[in-house]
Amino acid sequence: MRYPKALLWAFLVLAAVARSACAAPLTLDVRGAITQTNDAAHSVFHFPEAELLALPAHSITTSTAWTPKSTFTGPSLSDVLAKVGARGTMLEIHTLDDYTCTVPVTDAAKYGVILAHSMNGKRLKVSDFGPLFLIYPRDAFPAELQGAVGDAKFAWQIKSIVVK
Repeated sequence: MRYPKALLWAFLVLAAVARSACAAPLTLDVRGAITQTNDAAHSVFHFPEAELLALPAHSITTSTAWTPKSTFTGPSLSDVLAKVGARGTMLEIHTLDDYTCTVPVTDAAKYGVILAHSMNGKRLKVSDFGPLFLIYPRDAFPAELQGAVGDAKFAWQIKSIVVK
């Protein structure tokens, strides 16, 4: 083989590019009707990865319209909202692919909703619903959470929440 180093270098570069395309930082910005901020200039509470992972982890085992029955793990939405002093009634969820959905704040406690960062023990990547996936216990409440209305609440690739 004439250019083994060049081929190896090209392979490593391509592997790094592919890996970075699937990775996104585990962060979350919460703004809107909140009483606690850590970036006053922008009226936002920015959760870096360490702070999200420091919140108590909760798990929900359920299926979704896009996944078989799996165990999802992450902080509860209630804990995130308490940390920022949320004072609204609705949450506008924004994702990396510019999808937006709105869910009632009351869903957090009613269903024990979590912001999953892991599925079956593996960290979620952008290519598999990460970095954060809003998970409801769909199998425990099939009449309320299955179908188009329920499915619309399952946002993935979450980057921010606006409390309204």
